[in-house]
Amino acid sequence: MVSRRKFLQQAGATVVAAANWDQRVYGANERVILGLIGGRNQGKAVARRAIQAGAVVKVLCDVDEAILQEVAPVLAEAQGRKPELVKDFRKVLEDRDVDAVIVATPDHWHTHITLLACQAGKDVYVEKPLSQTIREGQLIRDAARKYQRVVQVGTQRRSAEHFHQAAEYVASGKLGKLCLIRAWMCQLRPSIGNPPDCDPPPTVDYDLWLGPAPKRPFNPNRFHYNWRFFWDYGNSELGNQGIHMLDVAMMAIERMRGLERNLPTRVTSSGGIYWLNDAKEVPDTQITTWDYGDFLLVWELRSFGRHHPLEGTEAGTAFYGTDGALVVDGKSWRVYDHQNRLVIEQPGSPYRHEANFLECVKNRKRPNADVEIGRRSTTLCHLGNIAYRLGRSVVFDPVAENFGTDEEANAWLTKHYRETYPLPRV
Repeated sequence: MVSRRKFLQQAGATVVAAANWDQRVYGANERVILGLIGGRNQGKAVARRAIQAGAVVKVLCDVDEAILQEVAPVLAEAQGRKPELVKDFRKVLEDRDVDAVIVATPDHWHTHITLLACQAGKDVYVEKPLSQTIREGQLIRDAARKYQRVVQVGTQRRSAEHFHQAAEYVASGKLGKLCLIRAWMCQLRPSIGNPPDCDPPPTVDYDLWLGPAPKRPFNPNRFHYNWRFFWDYGNSELGNQGIHMLDVAMMAIERMRGLERNLPTRVTSSGGIYWLNDAKEVPDTQITTWDYGDFLLVWELRSFGRHHPLEGTEAGTAFYGTDGALVVDGKSWRVYDHQNRLVIEQPGSPYRHEANFLECVKNRKRPNADVEIGRRSTTLCHLGNIAYRLGRSVVFDPVAENFGTDEEANAWLTKHYRETYPLPRV
């Protein structure tokens, strides 16, 4: 194993070694050493941005040898050193040189890895959505607090200033009485077809990829990227795309009501697979509503086309009051008065989510998308999925975070895990 000092010297940084992770104090120029768990797409992108912000990826972990060989050179070019390669995430957590991990696996692995990482003394950047159930999110929060870990959820709009500016404007009351918040995604999801089951690629540890999910024959549609269209592994487009725009809504709701009062009391969701007859299980068209008692939050999904996007943008969040409206997306935020005249237009700002995480690893402050913030936005997605899968409205207790005497709905607060991959107790 390469020592921390030698590794950082080879990466062009100085190091102040600490006796253990509880007592470590970072030097002014010291780099945070990361382990990347899940190297495709978003994991690779997050790691590269973390490297640009001053981190070093010591270990790259993926269950697919082909991904290891593909991504390792990319990281090596970015940081001047090739990372170590492993297939089992537990080896990353055993490495005492690693300060923090990036968890960019399919959703069904987020909870197991994040719980064990906190227990191992690692800070965690975990991709959105945080979990697959409401109870899992609570367990992750509790573990983060118990082990005093920095946990950043990958809702990156929390680290772009113009979203905060928009949320502050909404909370100021300048829109009048807020009655409706709307979030949406207009996208085009092509067909994934209906290929038959087959043998997994020889480069893949398929049993480890499945992990806590039900044991099923390998199918290419349930693997790289397309896993998100199946309930065993993902959280539908609500958890995949919707959480970004819904999290912006939550930013304003938190300012108006406080973090502890940002969950709804009644949830309704309607939709279905109305376009393609392929293997996808999750809806391609959906409208979900969360009733807060004095305003309504609405999510609209179109996965059949980008044409005629809402409010002129394919993905955004809008706030409608009696005296005006505000629309915000990745490019800008705009305010319209009660006569529909554009009165304010402010440009977008850079996203600094990985940089914020690294800063908090060093200073031990809570990050922009702290685990409790990300957990609550993820809970919105779970509530929408529960109502959708039940095919009816549900009444939610936002304090107890359950459905009262509705046992059918309460059954969805948790899930079953494969016997060989039980939920960790930390």
